[in-house]
Formats: sequence, structure tokens, C-alpha cells
Amino acid sequence: MKNKLFPLVVFAIGAGLLTGCKGKKDAVSTPENRGEREVVEYCFGDDYISDDDHFRASATGTSERREVARSIARRLAESDLAASLKTVVEVVAENQATQMGFGSNDEVTTVFNELTRSIVNEALVGTKPICEKLTVSADGNKYTAYLALELSGADIANRYVEGLKNEERIRADYNYDQFKQTFDEVMSTYRKQ
Repeated sequence: MKNKLFPLVVFAIGAGLLTGCKGKKDAVSTPENRGEREVVEYCFGDDYISDDDHFRASATGTSERREVARSIARRLAESDLAASLKTVVEVVAENQATQMGFGSNDEVTTVFNELTRSIVNEALVGTKPICEKLTVSADGNKYTAYLALELSGADIANRYVEGLKNEERIRADYNYDQFKQTFDEVMSTYRKQ
């Protein structure tokens, strides 16, 4: 009796395994059936990336208080913008010092570093929001602020030019056309990175 039931049991188990495996092969894994959902990020993407003419930065801030969420987003975006500005202006300053024949002269390096700090600090005042969104969680307990800021590259260049014109220690050797060419090259290179 055992010998006659054994082939039936083996057949039933094998059929069940084949059917179960076939069912899994037919099922297509999708984000939806894995429990995933799309995340919408406001104020981010190609329209909010720096280009040859503008510095841009995006950030988000989350808090139980609406104004704190906005403040966090602004602080983070300004910090990112300041870092980008500092990088570009420092490269321009180094190139200008070299082109003007100062090389690694400590006094001139100090002048350019002071000018860089001043420009970055002043420039942040001129930022303008190009995107602002505020969302609240489903339970109404958390706000998320999305923010993108923009600053004109031409404005930065003009501030730098004014700073160079007013600096007695390097004014005589300053050349606007050379500066503008250097600034444009650095902006273009910076954006391609």
C-alpha cells in the first residue's frame, strides 16, 4: 500500500512545485507591487542647476513649525550657494593673481582672499527665490519647505570688478577684459563638473 501511494504523493508535490514556480516566473516585479511610490521633489531638477549665467542652489527643510521649515531650507540653500560662489571666486582670484604677475605673493593673496570673503557675504543678500513650495504631512504635524535660490553670475563678476578697482594694492595691474575672460572660463568649467 505504501508503495502505491508514494508515486502519487511525489507526483502531487512535484506538480505543486512546478505550478508554484511557474506562477512566480509570470509575476513581474514592479515598484508598485514592491510597495514603492514615487517621491516628488519640488524645486529640484534641471531648471534649478547652476549654469554659465547663474549660480543656483536647492534645499529642503522639515519641521513641526512652518516658519522653521522655511528657515532651514533657506539656510541650507544659502550655505550651498556660498560654497559654490567661494569655489568659483577663489579660482578666479588665483588665476588673476598669476596673470597679473603676483604669483604667490602673500600680501596679494591676502587681498584676493579678503575680496573673496567680502563678495560671497555680500552676494548672498542679492539672492532671489526661483521656486518655493510648502507641504504638510498627512497628519498635519510636519511641514516641508522646498526652496531654490538664484544669483546672477554677472552680479558676482561686477562685485568682484568693483572690489578690484577699489583695492589700491592691485588696482594698477588690473585688466577688466582679462578678468572677464577668466571669470567666464571658470564659470563654464565649474558648471561642466
